[in-house]
Amino acid sequence: MTPQLILYAVPFFLITVLFESWLAYKEHRDFIEAKDSLTSIGLGLGNLAVGTITKSLAFVTYFYVYDHWRVADFQFNWWPVWVFAFLAEDMTYYWVHRISHEVRFYWASHMVHHSSPKYNLAAALRQTWTGNLTGGFLFWAWLPLLGVHPFIVFFFQQTSLLYQYWIHTEFIQKMPNWFEQFFNTPSHHRVHHGTDLDYLDTNYAGVLIIWDRIFGSFQTEKERPHYGLTKQIESYNPAKIAFYEWVQIGKDLIHAKSMKQVAGYLFGPPGWSDDGSRLTVEQMRAEAKKK
Repeated sequence: MTPQLILYAVPFFLITVLFESWLAYKEHRDFIEAKDSLTSIGLGLGNLAVGTITKSLAFVTYFYVYDHWRVADFQFNWWPVWVFAFLAEDMTYYWVHRISHEVRFYWASHMVHHSSPKYNLAAALRQTWTGNLTGGFLFWAWLPLLGVHPFIVFFFQQTSLLYQYWIHTEFIQKMPNWFEQFFNTPSHHRVHHGTDLDYLDTNYAGVLIIWDRIFGSFQTEKERPHYGLTKQIESYNPAKIAFYEWVQIGKDLIHAKSMKQVAGYLFGPPGWSDDGSRLTVEQMRAEAKKK
C-alpha cells in the first residue's frame, strides 16, 4: 500500500499551526481563535482515523480496476506518465471539488472544511469524516482504468493535499505575478473560502489555478473575505460539525412529499428548497441583481 504521506507531515502541521498562532498573537491579528483551532485539529485527527479504513477501500478499488480493466500498459517509471498523471489528477480534483459545491450530497461532506469562520493553517486541517464513504474516490478511477498505476494516483492525491496546506493563511498576501497566474495561492484560496456573494463557488483549484481560468470559475481577491458558511454552525463540537449537514438532509427527506423533492434535497445545489424558503448561490445572486 502506498505510504500515507499525510501522516508523516502531522508534526510539521502542528509546529506550523503553533508558530502561526504565536505570530498572530504577537502582531495582534484577529484570524486565530484557540477553540476554533482545536476544533479544526480534532476534525483533522478524526479524518486520519477514519481514513485508515476508507482510503483502503479506495486503494483496493483502484487496484481492482487497474488489474482487471485497464486499457493500456504504461511503464511505471516513464516520466511522461507522471506528468500526465499530475495534470489529470489535478484537473479531476478541480471537478470533484466543484461538484462538492454544486451537489448537496457531496457538499454534506465538504462543508466541514468551510465551517471555520477563521482562515488559518489550522483550518486547513478541518477535514471531512465522510468524504470517501460517499464514493467520491470513484471520480479518480478513470486514471487506473486508463493504465496509470494506483500508486501514482495516490501519490498525487496526497501531494495535492500537502500543497494546499500552506495556502490557508492570511500572513501571505500575494506571490509573484507569474506564480499567481499558474498556481493556487493564499490569495486565490482565501477567495474560495469567502462567504461574500462575489466569492461564493469560485477558485476550486488544487495545485494549478489554470483550471479555474479555463473553466470560468476564477475570481480575484478584491477585499478581505468573510469566512465560514453563509449560515454558521456556531459550534466547537467536531462530531456535530462532521455530521451537521447530513442531519439537515435527513430532516429535509423526512418532510419530502415527492420523489422530486427527495432528489432535490439530495442532489440539488446546497440551499435548494421546494418552497423557496432557502436560496442557492445562483438564486442569491439573482436576488442581489434585483436590488
